[in-house]
Amino acid sequence: MPLLSRLFLALGALSAALWVGLSAAAAHVPALQQGGPALAASLQQHQLHAVGLLLVGLMLARRASAWLVAAGVLMLAGLLLFCLNIDARILLGWDAARALVPAGGSAFILAWLAFAVGAWCQSARSRTPTGAADLNPPAAPASVPPA
Repeated sequence: MPLLSRLFLALGALSAALWVGLSAAAAHVPALQQGGPALAASLQQHQLHAVGLLLVGLMLARRASAWLVAAGVLMLAGLLLFCLNIDARILLGWDAARALVPAGGSAFILAWLAFAVGAWCQSARSRTPTGAADLNPPAAPASVPPA
């Protein structure tokens, strides 16, 4: 399996683990229950983009694609600028990078657009020239001697 595929799979799994931990803390720690809609939005986006990183890793295992790599990098940027930025504000009171939250949301949007292009290009290359999928088994050789 290619290195970038393994990297995005590992980062997606770690991100999902972090999401589960933060979600559990938000449900059980009284101070985090005051996080309100900002924390809920962060956790929703964190969950979605952890799965997105896993999808990028799986797609890259099939075929290398600069579009898919860009999608993974943009998802990571979105996780840092949007999710972890909001989480740090709520958990630590760190508000210095609040202005970067919209850039994180934009990174998420661009990531899914890049993923769509990468998936489309990957799908188009796996087809025959006529556009039919390569699902038919190869035909038997014409000169098979009788048994």
